[in-house]
Amino acid sequence: MHIPFLDIEKITQKYQPHLSEAIVATINSGWYLNGKNVKEFENSFAQYIGTSYCISVGNGLDALTLALTAMKQLENWNDGDEVIVPAFTFIATAEAVNRSGLTPIFIDIDNNFTLDLRNCEQLITSKTRAIIPVHLYGKPCNMRILKKIANDYGLKILEDAAQAHGAQFENKRIGSWGDAAAFSFYPGKNLGALGDGGAVTTNNEKLAKHIQILANYGAENKYYHTYQGCNSRLDEIQAAVLSIKLTQLDYDNKRRQEIAQIYATHINNTAAGNIPYTRDTTQSVFHIYPFMSPTREKLQSYLARHDIETLIHYPLALHKQIVYNKSYGYLSFPYAERAAKEELSLPISPVMTNDEALYITEIINKFIP
Repeated sequence: MHIPFLDIEKITQKYQPHLSEAIVATINSGWYLNGKNVKEFENSFAQYIGTSYCISVGNGLDALTLALTAMKQLENWNDGDEVIVPAFTFIATAEAVNRSGLTPIFIDIDNNFTLDLRNCEQLITSKTRAIIPVHLYGKPCNMRILKKIANDYGLKILEDAAQAHGAQFENKRIGSWGDAAAFSFYPGKNLGALGDGGAVTTNNEKLAKHIQILANYGAENKYYHTYQGCNSRLDEIQAAVLSIKLTQLDYDNKRRQEIAQIYATHINNTAAGNIPYTRDTTQSVFHIYPFMSPTREKLQSYLARHDIETLIHYPLALHKQIVYNKSYGYLSFPYAERAAKEELSLPISPVMTNDEALYITEIINKFIP
């Protein structure tokens, strides 16, 4: 039995023929940018998340960068001002800070792979302007505690929700807790396009408008440019695709949780590694299923011999990356470094079968380090 890490083709086929029909309709419309499909998706996604505004952009990195840049300009932040970022996440989170002319200040993660709130206040200085909680793997950061910290110190919160489409904390959607949130619609995401795409959600009208201007070459009116901006937009085809897939997002996330529950219930080989979130499968939408193995390379090779594909998210903590090592390499973030050394992503998707998940648990339970 061959089990791919993520069968995007099978996921796409699940939405047929509706995707093809929508794409053909868009082609025949003759309108490919800034049309009704984008407006309809932005309205639907804002309503789904529970915010007043959704601004679609070209990708998740742009969503983060544009949101930070807009905050910086509206709040009159200085170049080099600081933004607290988890040391263990995809590098786009930190790159967006640098692209905005700000300085990332790394913080360790906790056992849930989210920002370590216990030590957050220790990093706040007179230059701190914002905190970026990353809802890594689909598991929400504790936004109640984070909001109190941000309020106490007058800081902005930009949620990195690139892996948390549909996730909730205290029955409120991720993407509606902070001052703004950034989403990616990369094809492998829980809500994925058939190409690149991203969005910012917010309840702040002024911020939303400013992000729109920055994403449109810095122009509010065509050919009249107020700011140094960029060209970042979602096209009509991708918007049509996302609108269709959004209607099934909650169902797909529930299916991911069901697969996670099979893993949590049936994997009992502690020599292979540890189940995330103390076997609770209700608080994450499982973009990634992060199995922690002290013998990761051996386990990964063993699973590959049994035709089970796995990936690693991520093999280096940010402060150990070459691009950041010179400035931050001397720092120690034990949980981030352990995650980089031990995390192994098991297959999980809404099109996986129970039999496939059970087969994986059976193989893992037979693993001998």
